Amino acid sequence: MTRVAAVDCGTNSIRLLVADVDPATGQLVDLDRRMTIVRLGQGVDKTGRLAPEALERTFAACRDYAAIIKELGAERVRFVATSASRDASNRDDFVRGVLDILGVEPEVITGDEEAELSFTGATAELTGRDDLAKPYLVVDIGGGSTEFVVGDDAVRAGRSVNIGCVRMTERHLVRDGKVTDPPTPDQITAMRADIEAALDLAEETVPLREARTLVGLAGSVTTVSAIAQNLPEYDTEAIHHSRVSYDRVREITESLLRSTHAERAAIPSMHPGRVDVIGAGALVLLSIMERIGASEVVVSEHDILDGIAFKAAREAGAGKQGG
Repeated sequence: MTRVAAVDCGTNSIRLLVADVDPATGQLVDLDRRMTIVRLGQGVDKTGRLAPEALERTFAACRDYAAIIKELGAERVRFVATSASRDASNRDDFVRGVLDILGVEPEVITGDEEAELSFTGATAELTGRDDLAKPYLVVDIGGGSTEFVVGDDAVRAGRSVNIGCVRMTERHLVRDGKVTDPPTPDQITAMRADIEAALDLAEETVPLREARTLVGLAGSVTTVSAIAQNLPEYDTEAIHHSRVSYDRVREITESLLRSTHAERAAIPSMHPGRVDVIGAGALVLLSIMERIGASEVVVSEHDILDGIAFKAAREAGAGKQGG
């Protein structure tokens, strides 16, 4: 087993996983897994730059994570940055700040690399299950983008498109600097049209409709699962590998898009940082299910973060052999 630390810095959240990993068997034992909402992508879709306050929130989380990584003694640290930092003209400020705090340079990965890591993390545990038919379609609904990957034991095709929950909220549900609460029918129609156009784009390279099992990742999907199960609080064990039917996803999405900020915030399993963006995220999930005719989504708590950890462990093992 190799002890590694993986950091996934997305548009809405930054997450840490410190784990003991056996890349040969796919076994991964969590030592510490946590998430902080930092909204790194605040305003990026409009300005093209990372806001100073968003950078500082992210660096504050990095300082907390650095202390945990040191305490647990990870052999290798890998920091991956996704949609927001790809799009920002001042991403060098972000890179320098992370390097100063954690001692590693963040890898600003492409959408294709993001898709492959998500697929690895989501499907490592599914191999050999008779109740889940292949090929899988893994969808990772992030803050700025959504990744689509179709594969069996390996990736066949992947694509990243810009329909994350934060981006859709900022693009369609904000008026006069505030989120419309609840959104108007016209706003929802425009957002839906944007999502459908992005799905058309994804289908140019990824055979979405060939999938036999839909696997959904990240906070929008896990929150929908928590709501579907009426959980009194967010419960990772109850959510991981849960299944949510299409009818239930549609019901929850319609309810979220009708509700006010206060009503969404009162949902027991709702993270405060997702209150304003969960409606958009749920609509992305619902639109995907309708596009491919999925009767259910299998929800995974293991995603790109686990994929980063597996890759870091493999790299550490190769380094030992090379030495």
